Amino acid sequence: MKLNKELITKISNIKQEPKFILKKRLDSLNAFLSLPNPNFGPSINIDYNTITYYKEKVNNLTDNWDKVNKEAHRTFKELGVIDAEKKYLNGLGTQFDSEVIYHNMIKELTDKKVIFLDTDTAIKKHPKLFNKYFGTLVKYNENKFTALNSAVFSGGTFIYVPPNTHLDRPLQSYFRINSKNMGQFERTLIIVDENSSLHYIEGCTAKTYTEDALHAAVVEIFVEKNAYCRYTTIQNWSNDVYNLVTKRAIVKEGGNMQWIDGNIGSSINMKYPCCILKEPYSTASCISIATSNNNQIQDTGAKMIHLAPHTKSNIIAKSIAKNGGKSNYRGLVKIHKDAHYSTANIKCDTIILDEFSSSDTIPTNIVENNSSHLEHEATIFKISNDKLYYLMSKGLSENTAKELIILGFIDTFKKELPMEYAVELNRLLKGTD
Repeated sequence: MKLNKELITKISNIKQEPKFILKKRLDSLNAFLSLPNPNFGPSINIDYNTITYYKEKVNNLTDNWDKVNKEAHRTFKELGVIDAEKKYLNGLGTQFDSEVIYHNMIKELTDKKVIFLDTDTAIKKHPKLFNKYFGTLVKYNENKFTALNSAVFSGGTFIYVPPNTHLDRPLQSYFRINSKNMGQFERTLIIVDENSSLHYIEGCTAKTYTEDALHAAVVEIFVEKNAYCRYTTIQNWSNDVYNLVTKRAIVKEGGNMQWIDGNIGSSINMKYPCCILKEPYSTASCISIATSNNNQIQDTGAKMIHLAPHTKSNIIAKSIAKNGGKSNYRGLVKIHKDAHYSTANIKCDTIILDEFSSSDTIPTNIVENNSSHLEHEATIFKISNDKLYYLMSKGLSENTAKELIILGFIDTFKKELPMEYAVELNRLLKGTD
C-alpha cells in the first residue's frame, strides 16, 4: 500500500475527522517522507511499500460483545480478554488491526465524569480537550516513526481523569494485529488531573505470518499536581513484528508516574518509556522485563529527565537472552543543572541462557549539578551449573530448574503485575523455549 497524500486523505475522510486533524496528518506525512531511520538502536530494514497502513472495520464500534464479528470475538475470547473484563476491570477497549471494535466502561466512572474512549471518538466528542494535549509531548517530527504514527494513526485510547478522582480497578486496552503485512498505529493520550489516580493496562499480540508487520504506536501521558498514573504493558508480539514505540510522560509537582513494561515477542523491539520530571518533588519509576529468543533483538530501557529540584527516579531493567537472542539495555538519565537535590537509581540485570545469545548495556547518565546523586548498577550472568545441580538433586528436571531460576530472576517485575497477568507471564516465559 503506497503511503501518500491520497491515502492520508482517504483515512481522514473515512473517519470523518475535523480539518485540523487532516492538516496534522499531512504535515506528518511530509516529515516521514523526508526523515531517515533513527541512528540509534538496531538496524531496521522495512519495505514501507509492503505495509498495510489502514484496514477498515467490518462492524461499527459497539459495547456489546454479541455484536462483534465472529473472528474477533473468538480471538479475544481465546486470549481471555472477555473474561478479564468481567472480573478485574472498570473498562475495556479492544482494537483489531486498524480500528477499535469494542469499548465499554462501568456507569460509576461515567458518573464521576471520567472519559475513557477510543481516540477516534474522543476527537469528535472532545475536540478542544484533545487538541490541547495531542502532539505537545511527542512532536510529530521527532523521528521517522513518530511522524509515521502521526500521519496514519488509527484507534488507540483517550483517558481523562478529573481532579480528586480515584479508580479502584484498572482500565485496559487490548491491541491485536491479525492480518499479514499489517501496520498498527494506535495513538494513546492520557490526562490524570490533580490529586487523581489511574491504573491503565495495555495488552498486545499478533498472529504469526512469514512476512513483516509493523507496530509504531505513540503514547502521551500528563500527570498533574499530586496525581498518580501506572501504565502496565505486556506485549507478546509474534516474531515477524517490528515494534517501534514512543512512550512519554510529563509529571508535575508531587506527581508519580510508574511504567511496568513487559516485552516478550517481536523481531526487533525498540522501546524506552520516558518520564520528564518537570516540577519539584515529582517522582517516576520504570520496571521492565525483556526476553529475546530465536535471534530476536530486544533493545529496551527507559529515559528519566530531571528538570526540577527534589525529583526522584528509579529504573529496574531485567532481560533474558536465549537461542541466539540479543537483549540490550539502552537508557538515558539526565539531571539538569537546576534539578538540585535530585536522585536517580538504575539497576540492569541480564541472564544469558546459552553461548549463542548476547547482551549489551548502553547507558547515558548525565548529572549537571553537585547536589544530586545518580547510581547505576549492571550485571550480566549465566545460570551456574552449581544452581542447576542443586535444584536437580531435589528431583527437578533441568528444564524445570531453569524455569524456576528465571521466574525468581524476574520476581521484582512479576510482583508489580495484577495476579492474572503474572500467571499469564509465567505461561509465556515457559513457552519461549
